[in-house]
Amino acid sequence: METPLVAAAEQQASAEQLRLGCMADVAASRLRTVGGDALLVEVAALLSSAQISAVVVCNAVGVAQGIITETLLIRQLGLGHADFFATRAADVMQREFTSCAPDDLLREVLNRMHERGLIHAFLIGAGRKPLGVLTLRDGLRALLAAGDQEEQLLRNYVMGVGYQ
Repeated sequence: METPLVAAAEQQASAEQLRLGCMADVAASRLRTVGGDALLVEVAALLSSAQISAVVVCNAVGVAQGIITETLLIRQLGLGHADFFATRAADVMQREFTSCAPDDLLREVLNRMHERGLIHAFLIGAGRKPLGVLTLRDGLRALLAAGDQEEQLLRNYVMGVGYQ
């Protein structure tokens, strides 16, 4: 006979099957967007006030066109390639970037980020609309939490906690 604890354990997503959708709220809180016509000084101000080091550059209808990272801004400034008060975001944005979808497996996205040496992956939904920014740290925390929960459920099962 199946107990409520076993049923709950079976319904819990394992760390192996954890999808990015479970991190939607955290990823959304880290999302910062600018229009392609935003000046680099505005991008720099936005980045300095956030706990994230990248913004998504979107067109007029909110479709992701590229990204600007703090590293890219520093490179533009250091090499004298851009005037922060006259250069538009669309002129310097990185058009190719690592993105993921809410249905992607968290472990696979984190592996891809690790292989490429990235600290951010951009959560992109239907129609290339930005949904959030996944940081390596947030992803690892979610995996650890899922693993801890699995361990606790297994411990409770073995110890008979919740059984009569």
